[in-house]
Amino acid sequence: MKYKSLFLLLLITVSLHAQEEIRISHYLFPDFQPGVVLMKNGTRNNAKLNYNTASEEMVFDENGVLLAISDVLLPQIDTVFISNEKFIRVNNKFMKIIIDEPKISLFVEHKCRIIPPGKPAGYGGTSQLSSTTSFSSILSGGRVYDLELPKDFKVEPYSVFWVNRNGKLQSFSNIRQLKRIYRDKKKIIDNYLKENDVKITDEKSVRDTIVFMENNG
Repeated sequence: MKYKSLFLLLLITVSLHAQEEIRISHYLFPDFQPGVVLMKNGTRNNAKLNYNTASEEMVFDENGVLLAISDVLLPQIDTVFISNEKFIRVNNKFMKIIIDEPKISLFVEHKCRIIPPGKPAGYGGTSQLSSTTSFSSILSGGRVYDLELPKDFKVEPYSVFWVNRNGKLQSFSNIRQLKRIYRDKKKIIDNYLKENDVKITDEKSVRDTIVFMENNG
């Protein structure tokens, strides 16, 4: 019981009351899911969890109040389970496991770009601030933890995949980068890409590609 109280205390980085009208555009899951935070000492903590792709933090819903896992607690976490997905800490970031086998390891890092509303520009056009500027302004106000971002902001989700090749984690977020990782199998990957419509936005498509490349050539 003492440990659970300590866990909840350490869990809090920032907290905000959830809004009644829910639109979670910058969270990975459509709503907060039953989950488990497994600690390295074997302790399991049940929680309602979601992943904030804007702040890149695991967020906990405690009776309608949103809490972010603190930096103090992160090194003690082994695995986070949300719904049917598993997340681990790799390079100090939460990554979802796609393949975790002796010969093949593939992870995905979920991220997003927050695009502010366009400002009036010359000749009736609009200009956009950088996503970094937008993110900084939202974070400073604490609004990044809200379930709903301001309606005039846009969210563009994207993924960064990490594959373990020859004991080294390498990342890719487009086909060109993927081909560079497998440049030693140029003919094989070129033929595979010609015969298959590989979409970086489709995790199964990426998974099938990595499995094929690791088992051929």
